[in-house]
Amino acid sequence: MFMSKYSPYMLRNSVADSAPARSPLAMAVGVLVLCFAFNFLGRGVGDTYMVFLLPLETEFGWHRSQMTAIYSALMIVSGLAAPLGGMVFDRWGPRILYAGGLGLLGVGYFLAGKVDALWQLALCIGVLGGLGIAAIGMVPAAALISRWFERRLSTAIGLAYAGFGCGSLLLVPLAQALIDAHGWRYAYQAIGAALLVLLPVAVAMPWTTMRAGLPSRPPAAPRPSRNRGPVRAALRRRTFWLLVQVMFFTAVGMYLIIVQSVAYLVDVGFAPLQAAGAFGAAGALSVLGVSSAGWLADRFGHRRAATVSFAGTFLGIALLFAMSFRASVWLLSAYVLLFGICQGARGPLIAGLSARLFRGPGQATVYGVIFACMSVGSGIGALLSGALHDLTGGYRAGFVVAMVCVLLAATPFWTSDAILPGARPAE
Repeated sequence: MFMSKYSPYMLRNSVADSAPARSPLAMAVGVLVLCFAFNFLGRGVGDTYMVFLLPLETEFGWHRSQMTAIYSALMIVSGLAAPLGGMVFDRWGPRILYAGGLGLLGVGYFLAGKVDALWQLALCIGVLGGLGIAAIGMVPAAALISRWFERRLSTAIGLAYAGFGCGSLLLVPLAQALIDAHGWRYAYQAIGAALLVLLPVAVAMPWTTMRAGLPSRPPAAPRPSRNRGPVRAALRRRTFWLLVQVMFFTAVGMYLIIVQSVAYLVDVGFAPLQAAGAFGAAGALSVLGVSSAGWLADRFGHRRAATVSFAGTFLGIALLFAMSFRASVWLLSAYVLLFGICQGARGPLIAGLSARLFRGPGQATVYGVIFACMSVGSGIGALLSGALHDLTGGYRAGFVVAMVCVLLAATPFWTSDAILPGARPAE
């Protein structure tokens, strides 16, 4: 899976660790496991906010819209900070980025256990938490993994992406258990303290060796002019905007659905627990879809893998639309299966394509900009979801717009070969 014919290679002296050389296989696996673990922590800790809503509302009497705005802020901050994380990675390396991100996340969540005002919670969770999640998320992970995997790059990135779903599945119930046993303040402080305990471990990792990688050929570095950095050079390329199109419209379409999916299922006749269970089951299935998306792309091609994932999402939304006329357990089960497996499947595909097309200095920054555009799409989708519901008095308009967005997101894979493997890297 990792780059073959590595035996003749030696790590560059300018970036090599002082520690003895490590097995390329062990290092490749280690990088993948580490990226999975940080994605696990970042997404899992961020999603624990769901179980803090009711305790916070009970203690402070804050409006639900005020508290959900904090989660929106976390999403937007983490997305818009992604390019900054890429710049830090490219300039100062992963050690500073990961350690800084883990520190910000740990401090933010520890202090959240001491808040007495809404603005304090927004600062701790929305700002510090968002910055920390961006720093330990998929932007640096994609840059690291691309240095160790070539033929199976999309498969490796897909496995790292699976950390998102696993983190939500395990850390959210754990946070709920801490709240039930000791209260929300203790739970926040326990999460923050655990993250800070991991900080020395993160600092001690062999980041220099991990960053160096073992390429089978020198990476094709972009050649920006003296007046153009990597991002400016990328902005002039059609391939960059095609990747942005895929991620932006995917995010808009998905968050038009996800934000109100539980409320919708309750409105059409399902019990609240049944609706929540369907949401959780879809999230669990996303782990399977995300982890296999890269493998499918490597085996059958990015165009086919993307087409299958978009088709599943489109059909899942169509099933939701059908349930507005007549709800049934069979339709719900089919929706959970299709929408759940395909949820998040585009992430590994685009991360892998970005790593190939913009290889070299500035790679992490370029992907960070793409990731930020996706986050803006998520925010727009969430806002449209509520606006269309209030405007039309129902959900069907939102479903139709979501399906149109899915088609727009899938279009680049069929109208252009520029973003497919074999395209010329950025120059």
